[in-house]
Amino acid sequence: MYIVRVSFIQGGFFISDFKFELIKQIAILSETPKGWTKELNLISWNGRDPKYDLRDWAPNHEKMGKGVTLTKEELEKLGEILSELH
Repeated sequence: MYIVRVSFIQGGFFISDFKFELIKQIAILSETPKGWTKELNLISWNGRDPKYDLRDWAPNHEKMGKGVTLTKEELEKLGEILSELH
């Protein structure tokens, strides 16, 4: 379980402050030679209800890339769509 507080400052201006808690690491889909992993996790953002999250992570979850968050219903719908592709 990770609880991290992150502040972003760009051009001398405060952009946002947020925290997240990694509730469950579900799957690592791939890993780059530099150790970044593309992961599907269950994450609570700013103390809200957990959502499924797909994004790139640096080793030890020190940094994160852009990603997408999905509710359980959205994840199930995506699963249905992906199963129809085969």
